[in-house]
Amino acid sequence: MKLFLIGMMGSGKSHWCKELSKKLKCGGYDLDFLIETSEEKTIAEIFAEDGEEYFRKTEAKVLRWFAEKKIFVLATGGGTPCFHENMQWMNKNGKTIWIDETIEVLVERLKPEKDHRPLIKNLSDDELKDFLSKKLEERKQYYSQSAIHLQGKDINLKTILQFVRSEM
Repeated sequence: MKLFLIGMMGSGKSHWCKELSKKLKCGGYDLDFLIETSEEKTIAEIFAEDGEEYFRKTEAKVLRWFAEKKIFVLATGGGTPCFHENMQWMNKNGKTIWIDETIEVLVERLKPEKDHRPLIKNLSDDELKDFLSKKLEERKQYYSQSAIHLQGKDINLKTILQFVRSEM
């Protein structure tokens, strides 16, 4: 079983990755952390020093490392599905789960984290809401290709496990 968690920044992908990997007794990985480790820089430093295009190429390369793994849960970055045919690759190589929280929930979660996220670092709270709304509209065409789509009250461990087991 190969599970790829997708969704907007702040949707809880890293949290659910940890919970699912514990429950399923398998490896849980965070794509951004793996990129930072391989590049020996933070995501913010990569964006600042090398640019988004370099980051996206590195992201696709690190994502492809999972072709050889058999059982895992991977929390992807919010933009991962939107570049280098990553969404098609993930759907071909495992099950994708879209964690789809409301813009209001995302804003509340991301307000205290802005400094650590290069795409939203310099935005006011009002700008953050507009930015997230626009990004979600851009990304929906990719996210909507996921095998499983969870929203609001359906985003809990019991429901996620039910969907995962029904897809196995």
